[in-house]
Amino acid sequence: MFNKFFVLSQYITPQLAVSRLAGRLADNDRTPALKNRVVRWFIGRYGVNMSEAAESNPEAYPSFNAFFTRALKPGLRPVDNRDSVLVSPVDGAISQLGQITGDRVFQAKGQSFSLTELLGGDEQRATDFTEGEFATIYLSPKDYHRIHMPLAGKLREMVYIPGKLFSVNPVTAENVPNLFARNERVACIFDTDAGPMAMVLVGAMIVGSVETTWSGIVAPGTGLVTSTRYDGDQPEIQFEKGQEMGRFRLGSTVILVMPKGTVKWNEDEAPGKTVRMGEAFGTLA
Repeated sequence: MFNKFFVLSQYITPQLAVSRLAGRLADNDRTPALKNRVVRWFIGRYGVNMSEAAESNPEAYPSFNAFFTRALKPGLRPVDNRDSVLVSPVDGAISQLGQITGDRVFQAKGQSFSLTELLGGDEQRATDFTEGEFATIYLSPKDYHRIHMPLAGKLREMVYIPGKLFSVNPVTAENVPNLFARNERVACIFDTDAGPMAMVLVGAMIVGSVETTWSGIVAPGTGLVTSTRYDGDQPEIQFEKGQEMGRFRLGSTVILVMPKGTVKWNEDEAPGKTVRMGEAFGTLA
């Protein structure tokens, strides 16, 4: 009963207004006493491990978002740099992973979504990944919320796709059709030695914004699908494996997509399993 009410409440909640207000409040640095109370409540409520943070004093952060996107201590997430290995881009829990069936990506029991819609509605953009491999990783409130590169690569294109702002937790994934292809998101396409790679940063309820290291805050954006190409006359944007490429200012989900036959996920990777940024996640073909 609670799950049904939780899902129903998201349909009737003014998602955009609530999320944008939350984002502004999380960026506020003018009321440190209030910020400190909220941060300490959040740490206790969600079990945040501050001993991993580069700055372990919660009161040292100027705003809630500065705390939420906190850096980790150097060396805490070693990156597996073997050429044959693809690493996890984030700390989180696997929601689903496996093979894409035609243009359909598995979401949860009884639910799937369109790969083409996920990547912004361009069939040509999605063609590289038809029948490919995907991994959906959910970042809970307690997790580290910086996003890193699973492989070294060169940025080809960034696509902002407007949409809804449903929660992306397991309950919603099981009950909201087409969830990840209807929420606001940022799709980043890279060229790697293993072929093209898509990383989709999915927004959600209460997520203040999604940002990339090269473009700053991308979402929220306009009400239109917006594509920016980086393979023309612009300077190349290159990343090493494990290098930071984005952040969630309040948490959400990353969907990693690879072409058919390019990667084999580790045998022990399964829905619900906890993963850590930088650890081996799959083997390149």
